[in-house]
Amino acid sequence: MSGLVSSLVDTVLGAPPWLVYLIVGLVVFAEDALFVGFVLPGETLAIIGGVTASIGHTSFPVVLLVVIVCAVVGDSVGYEIGKHFGPRVLELSLLKKRRKRLDEAQDFLRRRGGSAVFLGRWTAFFRAVMPALAGLSGMPYRMFLPWNAVGGIAWGATAVTGGYLAGESYRRVVKWLGTGAAVVVGVIVLVAVVVVVVRRRRRERARSAG
Repeated sequence: MSGLVSSLVDTVLGAPPWLVYLIVGLVVFAEDALFVGFVLPGETLAIIGGVTASIGHTSFPVVLLVVIVCAVVGDSVGYEIGKHFGPRVLELSLLKKRRKRLDEAQDFLRRRGGSAVFLGRWTAFFRAVMPALAGLSGMPYRMFLPWNAVGGIAWGATAVTGGYLAGESYRRVVKWLGTGAAVVVGVIVLVAVVVVVVRRRRRERARSAG
């Protein structure tokens, strides 16, 4: 964990409840809306928010609500930035330095469509850029919003609950969410594939019966 993040974590753990909600909410919001995720990982602050609730310093429902709302709204702002500023977003020095990963994110979005918005939330880099790339690509907001909302709810609940259950052992959860989230995504993708296959077979059987 970097010195900057460690310092912020210590500040959050020692801050009054209202300030905890504010700091956690702002970082989660800015991670996706303003690409702050390259510097301050929103998942770390979401987990720390859960930790403060586990020690009775804050309210778990309030932390959960703040994280989910800020995640969804932050993604929506990121989407609008990509939609209105278009290719100019890609020329930001912060993104130009990560051109290869940015190309991977765009390719992932082209292949997966709306589901990439949900799946991207579980990877730090994709979480920071996917909303803007979705807006830039011309994806309709009515398609973006449901995937964004489901992703924000699932990710927020996982991070905050993980921090709450871990308590002072939160660093293990931070590490797991950074590496083990791939397992979560893998399970989700597997379930999605199974659902598609089952539906396809049902349609084929229905056609044969007809």
